[in-house]
Amino acid sequence: MSDQNDPFAFFKQFFKPMEGMQAFMPPLSEEECARKIAELRTVEQWLSMQVGMLQMTIRTLELQQASLAALKPRDKPAVDS
Repeated sequence: MSDQNDPFAFFKQFFKPMEGMQAFMPPLSEEECARKIAELRTVEQWLSMQVGMLQMTIRTLELQQASLAALKPRDKPAVDS
């Protein structure tokens, strides 16, 4: 990665057209196909991990919201006169 502050720098390489080839031209060799498949599986695994983290964050916030709602007093206390 050339830019350490860019979290998407790794993935930008997948969207660059290959030098000397058209963007939609299929790979020419079996090794190149295998390399592309491996790269895409890596991206798929990373995205799956991110989805899992997002789902866990949502569940955590839902539990926190439910806990706060359970601790909130339902009725205002009666004022003694």
